[in-house]
Amino acid sequence: MSTTKPEQWQWEKATAGAVAGFATVAVMHPLDVVRTRFQVHDGRVTLLPSYKNTAHAIFTIARSEGLRGLYAGFLPAVLGSTISWGLYFFFYDKAKQRYARNKDEKLGPGYHLASAAEAGALVCLCTNPVWLVKTRMQLQTPLHQTQPYNGLYDAFKTIMREEGLRALYRGIVPGLFLVSHGAIQFTAYEELRKVIVDLKSKESEIHHQNPDKLLNSADYAVLGATSKVAAILLTYPFQVVRSRLQQRPSIDGIPRYMDSWHVMKETARFEGVRGFYKGITPNLLKNVPASSITFIVYENVLKLLKLARKKE
Repeated sequence: MSTTKPEQWQWEKATAGAVAGFATVAVMHPLDVVRTRFQVHDGRVTLLPSYKNTAHAIFTIARSEGLRGLYAGFLPAVLGSTISWGLYFFFYDKAKQRYARNKDEKLGPGYHLASAAEAGALVCLCTNPVWLVKTRMQLQTPLHQTQPYNGLYDAFKTIMREEGLRALYRGIVPGLFLVSHGAIQFTAYEELRKVIVDLKSKESEIHHQNPDKLLNSADYAVLGATSKVAAILLTYPFQVVRSRLQQRPSIDGIPRYMDSWHVMKETARFEGVRGFYKGITPNLLKNVPASSITFIVYENVLKLLKLARKKE
């Protein structure tokens, strides 16, 4: 059996996270488009069509814009998700290793929370420009008055020319607050995982099974979905604020919202609490199964990498 350096193991986790992120986006992207359009539809003057519900939105987009509309912003979504998940698992594991006094120490929920928050903040700073482009491309419709972006490169080039570098970091403040989403999700995941492993370990003593092999894909699916629901319900308003901030300025170059406080004030004034939860249905439909897929892929890719390493 070969020995593995900590750095190699961290890159294996990053690879597993990147593969998981790509699989998630490929399956769930149309719901992400619908969610984004619901989030920015504030009921006032808008160039976006009005949708009754999630099913109506998907049908309307497919009919008026075709498959291209349902997969608007797919490239930056794939790029952003793949980079985000890869970096997230990498930074998360690095932080846990730093907090642990030795490699066998089991960290408590406080350290899991701190590790997840640290990883989320670093990922947010690295990927905000990609998410901004994704949001803007998802909001492009046939009704759009400004010249549409012709792709990822054209979007970055146009934003830099028309708005400057600072525009790429619009929405960074609610994005950093959304770090709590990942922190809540990963803390819940880790703690629930411990409970299930402990329960199954007691059974394994009877059946002489290895506790490390107790969890299967169904367990990972339940863990991923449960932890995701908790995180979504607590942090969703920050997603609405970020999406509204990241909209492309009107043809005269004036942003619809100036900053996070402006979004919160206007949303509360015209829409009430309900406005902060617009698009939550497609968000749950997208992210709950998506989180299950992500953790199934992540854990199983990790197992494959372990097996490949042992054969070296």
